[in-house]
Amino acid sequence: MTDSTPNWQIYSDSDVPVTFVQAVKQVAGIEGRYLPRLLWQRGIREIEQLAGYLSAANYQPTSALDFGQEMQWAVQRLMQAIERQEAIAIWGDFDADGVTSTAVLWDGLGQFFPQHEKLFYYIPNRFTESHGLSKIGIDQLKHVQVIVTCDTGSTNLEEIQYAHSLGIDVIVTDHHTLPESRPPVIAIINPRSLEKDHPFASLSGVAVAYKLVEALYEALPDIPEKHIDHLLDLVAIGLIADLVELKGDCRYLAQRGIEQLQKQSTQEATRPGITRLLELCKRSGDRPTDISFGLGPRINAVSRIQGDAHFCVELLTSQDVQRCRELADETELANARRKALQKDVLQQAKAKLAQIDLSTTGVIVLWDEQWSGGVLGLVAGQIAQEYGKPTILLTIDGEYAKGSARSTNQIDLYQLVKDQEHLLHRFGGHPFAAGLSLAIDNLPLFAQAINQRLLQQSDPPTPTIQADLCVTVSELGLDLYKELRLIEPCGMGNPIPKLLIQNCWFQAGRNVKLQDLRGRKVEYIRTPFTIWDETADKGFHGVWWGHYAYELPVGRCDAIVELENNTHHKRYEVRLVAVRACDQVNVTANLQWLLDWRTQRTEEKAIELKIAPASWIEFQAWFRRAVNQQLPLAIAYSTPTIVPAIEVWQTLVGIAKYLSRTGKTATRQQFYDRLQIGDVALKAGIQALEQFGFHVTYEDHSFKVTMSNVNSDRANTAIEQFLTAVREEQFYRQYFAQVPFSTIQSIATQWN
Repeated sequence: MTDSTPNWQIYSDSDVPVTFVQAVKQVAGIEGRYLPRLLWQRGIREIEQLAGYLSAANYQPTSALDFGQEMQWAVQRLMQAIERQEAIAIWGDFDADGVTSTAVLWDGLGQFFPQHEKLFYYIPNRFTESHGLSKIGIDQLKHVQVIVTCDTGSTNLEEIQYAHSLGIDVIVTDHHTLPESRPPVIAIINPRSLEKDHPFASLSGVAVAYKLVEALYEALPDIPEKHIDHLLDLVAIGLIADLVELKGDCRYLAQRGIEQLQKQSTQEATRPGITRLLELCKRSGDRPTDISFGLGPRINAVSRIQGDAHFCVELLTSQDVQRCRELADETELANARRKALQKDVLQQAKAKLAQIDLSTTGVIVLWDEQWSGGVLGLVAGQIAQEYGKPTILLTIDGEYAKGSARSTNQIDLYQLVKDQEHLLHRFGGHPFAAGLSLAIDNLPLFAQAINQRLLQQSDPPTPTIQADLCVTVSELGLDLYKELRLIEPCGMGNPIPKLLIQNCWFQAGRNVKLQDLRGRKVEYIRTPFTIWDETADKGFHGVWWGHYAYELPVGRCDAIVELENNTHHKRYEVRLVAVRACDQVNVTANLQWLLDWRTQRTEEKAIELKIAPASWIEFQAWFRRAVNQQLPLAIAYSTPTIVPAIEVWQTLVGIAKYLSRTGKTATRQQFYDRLQIGDVALKAGIQALEQFGFHVTYEDHSFKVTMSNVNSDRANTAIEQFLTAVREEQFYRQYFAQVPFSTIQSIATQWN
């Protein structure tokens, strides 16, 4: 096992031309100093670009007819269907992009075809049908003359041929990989057929569907009763939820769509389902993060938990307020269940990762027959981001392993998977995400082959976190928020600005476990805190998702955060992205900062290190803590007494039983002192207790333990991981007990 801690990269304060700075200030109408630097870093360097980039009102959108002959053929066939009064079926997909694509075509084509009479839609079941066209689904649509796909269909050659044999014409709108030869369709509208620098190049499925409706509106302008702009909120949801690169017309449509979306939380609301969803996620719809952290996960959760996402189209398009409220509440409950499943799978995947040598691993490939397939894409994305490596997670379903893949560091994961096509049953996707299935017997060979393929292409990627700007706590707030917001919408290719705050410290609040609509606790943690530095008179609010309060460092540190507007609490706050030991504390290590009390104790006031550390990193944290408090660090530990790891576990279980029986609590330090272990082992111990039949919470700087349910399969693995962590700590503590004081001084002087 190797350290997977990401490297931090900080953009240097490169010279931005004065003329560019002045132009940005003039176009944006602000005096902020960070916006020009952000734009310059992200390649927006032509002054002529600025007006259209910063404001959708100044952008000239591209005509739908720029798709060329394929768009013309599609419109001609739909006009023919209108004239003949033929039946049309929309074939969608079950993720947020696919659902909103279906909703756009349902509402858009619904201006030309009577819904439920001549216009129908079909969305496959995530669990039983997977993505794309299927013969089973086509058999249910034998009564229609035309199928219009959205966000799917490009590579379903066999299924398209089957529809053709039944006399059904197919129009494909999609943004996934094109087949090598054109299928027998009326039209295939896909931005991958265009040049890479075309304004349509990064459109997602919902935007392509919108462009088809736009072309039909232009061809038959007298028929529609609703203006096409009423579809733009749906377009924004699908675009941002699908993580496509927000550039060209893609950025323009997202900007316009958010303008439309924020109306859904006002008296101008036209979609009661979206209004209720915004209410449930406590957001106003005026920012891309309201989609990426609010609406998108909720829409996606339905198929992840239930398989069938059919009702989501009704939720997004119905005008029945009561029905929409019922469907939105059902969506919220599915999302709460999704969070719990996601947390469980993430913990189990990390346990498997602990047994892997990541230094020789280019692509992480893990599988487990107990994993819920619906959350594998989410967890794969989390692991890919944290470990800086493409990740593929699979669950076992009969004779096949099925799962999801997510990429990072600009690695074309789709091509990597495609290179192993001979081992696969099915696969599809794009460079950043893919879905696949393969025979169980092929799993080891697939994992080995895809790793070799990546290593042949390049050196294994180094996990990195890129910070855009260095700011202080005193700068956080309204003015900076307004300035940073001008580069929105953020997404792929234009990420949310990451702000580096140096030499700061935290005050943690109480851990909060989320609740679903029925008041049940959801196993998903967030830790509120305030962040401080020398420039601030008071702390600034923030939240760390998926982490406990005890994981926040003590003393000075560096942090990377994202600035948010919490409309629910009516305040600005930061979301903690990463934190590490402070590199900027000016330390001159010499004899006055270190004392050796192992042989002779003095009367000086000092920070006393009573237990031998388990690593130089742990020792460094103690040393910096002492320097920050302007006190020497006293080495006061003795040679540790080695207690068998299994006895440490038995003691931990005894403490847990006592705490659960009496209702009392224990601090981290009390656990450290009683068990003679450190933070890494304690964290592993808490996770083991959770699987062994205890429920552990951390509030008011103390642990509380209650009885829960035992998961025997997971408990054995978790206990073994705890025992391993204890043994590793004991080995290093013995080492530190023997290290000469001169060696400690010598190494400490290197931490300047």
